[in-house]
Amino acid sequence: MKRIAQLIILTVLLAACAAPAADAPAATVTAPAPTATPVQSVPVQVWLTTADQSKLLEPQPDLAFELQPVEAAKIIQVNENNPYQQMDGFGASMTDSSAWLIYTQLSETQRANVMSALFSPTEGIGVSITRIPMGASDFVHGDPYTYDDMPAGQTDPELANFSVEHDQAYIIPALQDALKLNPDLKIMASPWSAPAWMKSSDALGNGKLLPEYYSVYANYFVKFIQAYQAENIPVYAITLQNEPHFEPHSYPGMRMEPEEAAEFVKNHLGPAFEAAGLDTKIIIWDHNWDEPDYPIAVLDDPQAKAYIAGSAFHCYGGTVIAQGLVHEAHPDRDIYFTECSSGAWIPGFGAQLKRDVKELVTGSTRNWAKTVILWNLALDTSYGPHNGGCGNCYGFVAIDPALESGFTFNADYFSFGHASKFVAPGAYRIASSSFTYEGLESVAFLNPDGSKVLIASNTGSKEKAFALRWGDRFLAYTLPGESVATFTWEGAQQNSKIPAKPTDLKVRSNPAGQLIVTWEFSALAESYNVKRSTESGGPYTVLETGIQTPEYVDTQAEAGSSYFYVVSAVNALGEGSDSAETSLAP
Repeated sequence: MKRIAQLIILTVLLAACAAPAADAPAATVTAPAPTATPVQSVPVQVWLTTADQSKLLEPQPDLAFELQPVEAAKIIQVNENNPYQQMDGFGASMTDSSAWLIYTQLSETQRANVMSALFSPTEGIGVSITRIPMGASDFVHGDPYTYDDMPAGQTDPELANFSVEHDQAYIIPALQDALKLNPDLKIMASPWSAPAWMKSSDALGNGKLLPEYYSVYANYFVKFIQAYQAENIPVYAITLQNEPHFEPHSYPGMRMEPEEAAEFVKNHLGPAFEAAGLDTKIIIWDHNWDEPDYPIAVLDDPQAKAYIAGSAFHCYGGTVIAQGLVHEAHPDRDIYFTECSSGAWIPGFGAQLKRDVKELVTGSTRNWAKTVILWNLALDTSYGPHNGGCGNCYGFVAIDPALESGFTFNADYFSFGHASKFVAPGAYRIASSSFTYEGLESVAFLNPDGSKVLIASNTGSKEKAFALRWGDRFLAYTLPGESVATFTWEGAQQNSKIPAKPTDLKVRSNPAGQLIVTWEFSALAESYNVKRSTESGGPYTVLETGIQTPEYVDTQAEAGSSYFYVVSAVNALGEGSDSAETSLAP
């Protein structure tokens, strides 16, 4: 944690590095048209954070892309013409504890300081998405609550006693002020439990939602969204249930099986949202990476799937590749990452920085996540307040009213700041190469205004030299050991050669019997042509042209047949040669 002197320095530095403005999300990605006369140099801005904290999201001397190739053992290639998922944001959760600390324990000046540091795109890191519990989680000041608690033995099927009055004291004001600082902020809500009287246990900490209350609980969601809308707080998405395969007992939780989730969505929640005219997204699972079969099972129900935007994941079990497995099973539904916490169990600033960037900022987005959300935005210096659950978790910031500033920074603030400050809502992840097993990883984005962002991390202890290639242009950089850098630049990618053939062509089947063809992008490609044959070596039939994302879903494959695929890369100068062949039977 940094104290006042470092805070003052950081505030000045952050004020000097404004993030790109967020325009309305584009329906498709269109790269800017190349200029007739290539510009020799393209300026590149760099911000750096190191494990020894000597640099904390600190601007570095500008670099420049040049037309002269750079010799390097490792070349990170970026291709802005190859988009993947569109991003909704990076951030952390405004829990009851976070809002209570910021809005009841700090002076007005201290509160303004911390809110600006968190949400302002110019003075802070521009948090662009926050998740809020619908009722109490383990991080709550006071007793657990829902929006319709009743005395023991009583029920309220008409929801006559529904009220968000509890939130009006400090949660709603916190969100309203956050939206003033960042109007592009998205708000996602997740329930930890239905009211106890709706459950099999008649308790908040465990049990299931009783089937006779499915429709009532669907209306509970509608009332919550409408109540927040009345406070000028749009809820852009809800998750069905936080961690549906965990019943904590010591704080609110509720178990929900895949078939129950599908039933609730298709016959109750989805129709209730339709009847109320709500466009709030419905997201399922919202639990660990170690059970990808759960969201796949729910999405395998076509009636439920019709109402579902995608699946959400937490980091506390399994690995991030589970997100890719769910994407492959249902490539027409989105992936969200919604919870992970840092804490005293992680040995120091450097280890937290590396974990955040490697697994979450980079790993999660390279596995299709549209959002990357950590747990608490703010906790106190005693890791609270909390009521059960994690007793040594960190927030982005630690609230300390005794300090003039009112808070100090934790590592998460900087690791996520390398993304949230520069990657605008509506940006697309774009193709970039990464050297995961060699400790040099990257992820890249194309903002709605055409600017580019590359986040590169060195997880090793020694510095790593590499070249960065963007179309015909190159630059050289040396990244210190245990550090992360964000590179930003503008302009249009220029390609002076026909693209090389794609490599690492793979084909896999999904539960729907579709064949998913993927390949490593070609650095100069503007699009790809996918071709198929029923015989090895061809002749090949062109299945589709003009594909931008290095992935193709073959929906016409027939069971019992074998198929052979090749892919070629195309740009304005022509079509390159076909890739090596790959094959699979559905």
